[in-house]
Formats: sequence, C-alpha cells, structure tokens
Amino acid sequence: MHNIDIEVVEMTLDVMKYAISRITDTSPTLGKPKNEEELYKLVGETITSEGIGGEKAFKLFKDILLPATVPIDHPRHLAFVPASPTRAAVMFDLVTSASSIHGAYWMEGAGGIFCENQAMKWLVSLTGMPEGAFGVFTSGGTAANLSAMVTARENWRKDAANRNKKGLVIASIGAHSSIKAMAQVIDADLVLVDADEAMTGEDLQMSINNLDASQRERLFAVVATGGTTNAGIIDDLEGIAQVCKKEGLWYHVDAAYGGGALVADSVRHLFNGIEKADSITIDPHKWLFSPYDCGAVLYKKPELAKEAHSQEGSYLDIFKDEGAHGFNPADYQIQLTRRLRGLPLWFSLATNGIDKYKWAVERGISLAKLSGELIEKRPELELVRPPSLSCVLFKRKGWSPESYTNWTYNNHKEGIALVTPTKWRTKDGYETVIRFCFINPDTSAKDIEVILDTLKK
Repeated sequence: MHNIDIEVVEMTLDVMKYAISRITDTSPTLGKPKNEEELYKLVGETITSEGIGGEKAFKLFKDILLPATVPIDHPRHLAFVPASPTRAAVMFDLVTSASSIHGAYWMEGAGGIFCENQAMKWLVSLTGMPEGAFGVFTSGGTAANLSAMVTARENWRKDAANRNKKGLVIASIGAHSSIKAMAQVIDADLVLVDADEAMTGEDLQMSINNLDASQRERLFAVVATGGTTNAGIIDDLEGIAQVCKKEGLWYHVDAAYGGGALVADSVRHLFNGIEKADSITIDPHKWLFSPYDCGAVLYKKPELAKEAHSQEGSYLDIFKDEGAHGFNPADYQIQLTRRLRGLPLWFSLATNGIDKYKWAVERGISLAKLSGELIEKRPELELVRPPSLSCVLFKRKGWSPESYTNWTYNNHKEGIALVTPTKWRTKDGYETVIRFCFINPDTSAKDIEVILDTLKK
C-alpha cells in the first residue's frame, strides 16, 4: 500500500481534480445530514479485509458522504462560529499534509517552524504585547486555553505553599464553554462573575472581595473574554488588567473568536488592555481565514510555558542538543506530536498581504451592522442588542422556542441556510433568539435578505 503504481497515480489525479474543483467553487451546496442508519444503508461496510479500492471509496465520499455535511464556508452558514479559509490557505493545507513534516521540534521541522513563527510574530504584533512575547499554534481554542492555564497554575505552584492546593480561576458568565472544560481537566474550581454583559474591573474586584479566605488563597488566574461566542461582547480588558496586577493574578484573555478583529482598525480600540495579558488565545481558523484546526496561544513570558510543558524522555534528549538548537513548539503547549497548523496561515498572509486581511475582517463587521439595519426595518423582527463585532442577536416576535428550532431545521432541509437559535438572558430569565455570526466576506446583502424573508412565514 506504500508502492507507487498506476492506481496511486490515477487516484492522485482524481483527488487533485476534486481539490481544484472545490477550491474554485464559489457557491458550494449546503449539505443535509442523514442519520447513521441512512448513511450505512447507502454506503455499506467500507473497511474490509481486502479493501474496497480507492476509486470506490472516493466515489462513496463524493456522491453520498460529502452531501451529508455542511461546508463551513457556505455564504449562508451563519451558525456557531463558521469559517472561511482563503483559497491560498486551503491549497497550502494540502501542501502541509503532503510534505509530512513533524512540527514538534526544530531538528525535524526547522523550515516549516520558521514559517509558523513568521505568522506568530504577526499575531503577537496585533496584540501589542511587550518584546519577548511569543506563542505557538495549537489544535484550537480549547487546547490553547488549557495550555495557558496549565502554565499559570504551574507558575503559581512555584510557591511551595501552593503545591498541594486545588487552584481556583475566575471568569465571566459569558466565558466560552472550553473554560469550564479546562477547569475540570486541571481540577481547578471555577467562579463565574455574573456580569450583565461585559465583565468589568469593578465586577472582578467585587467577586474577589466576596471570596472567603480559603478561596482567595487558591485563586491564581482570571480569564477575560475578547469577544464572546454568543454575542461578540468584549470584557473590560483594561480594567481587568489593573485588578489582576493589583491582586497578583495571572491574566488570560480568551480571544479565540474575537481576536481576529485585532486587525480591524474600526474596533481595535475595544481591545485596549489585551497587551497586558500574561497569555492570550486566538483561533486563526475562525476569523483569520485558516482551515480547521488552527488555534494559537501567546505568552508574555514564553519561558514560563516552557517550564510547564517541556517533556522529558531519553529518546527526546537529542532535541535538547546544541546541534538541534531552535524553537521547539512542543515545549510551549500540551501536545507533543503536532502537524504544522500555522503553515496555511503563513502562506495565506504571505500570498495576500495584511491589507486584504484587514478588509476581510472589516467586511464581517460591516455585514453585522447591515443585518442590524435590515432587521430594524422589518416589523416582525426585533434586535435583542446592537450588533457586536460580527455577531447579531434578534428575535421573531410571537415565536416560541419550538418555532425557532423548526425554522432552523426547515431552512436547512430546503438548502436555504444554516442559522441556529441561542439563549439570551433578560431580566425575566432566558429567551430564545436567533444569532447571526458573519465570517465569510462573500456573504452578501441578498443572502441576508433571503434568510430574513423566511421569517415572514
């Protein structure tokens, strides 16, 4: 199966033809999921003793399995946080896989890691973090947040008095779900600040003051959010930074979604204070147009991350030798084995330039504002709050939660759009609302109108 024969050559040509077709497709089909029983009935058993052959397997994928997926770059895919990788990034994802480079250590991956580091320098420059700050690409925001919090905890445990204590982290109630998951993984308690929208420095200070003596002794980190997933809300990053400095706490900013907006001049001021963070999460696979999976964690003092994450083993000793000297990404995050996730971002940046990135991110912000204006013109609709970054929350007057769910499934089934409901807290509790999240610069005003028209029914 490692031999080069005519079947491999033909399959290579088939795969490349498909890749070219998909990369140049400006109007992908919005696929519809099927349940496992339906798919099995159509596909049958694919893993057999003799194999079914590449031609058949590829045909099953193209004709049956692929149409049961939703392309993340469809212009009317506005659910969750979609993505819209540039064509240059997608192409170089193919190159990254074909090149078979292990991206954990400089000795094996120097050239590729150099490219990643060029892209990382640009990310760091967007934040305004001080000289010496640096980071590494991860599998996504969850791995980045976890890597940062492990670094923070291990730094806290340098004090002998903290070595046997269960740590405690404070975050806002709007923090991403990965923050709760991260706290569980590192066995830390999590206190959520019940702020109305953005967590302020005053909110944080009050929460700290309300801790009992035992909790305060265990508090080692604060997580602020640079653009909530649900509504694009940015915490008071400057005020929180001041409190963290005063209280001697590790300051982490989860900007997995919103961090892409650091490149946009129109909203950059909303992130003032992020440069004072000890660590930051940004996901290039969200609003910086990279393919999945590409996250990033940035550190003010990378040496602290190296102390926390560097792995030891006799077979790894050679990587510490002077002959293999260089930047080793495995030393700065939780994963040892890693692909060069930052290469597609590097190639896209090198190909397109920063100015096009600025335009594309600003386009998402403009689409959110435009949709807000269009919603306000429709009597059956009501904005829940002003658009923030590229998120828009609104409701259809008179609808029940079930109405929103049915509307989502109907639109998806008819191939119109994938837009899902969410929950928004009001003074009377939580209500179901609709959420748009704009990432794809190819989404048009007509696309928005098409979706809004389905709410007239």
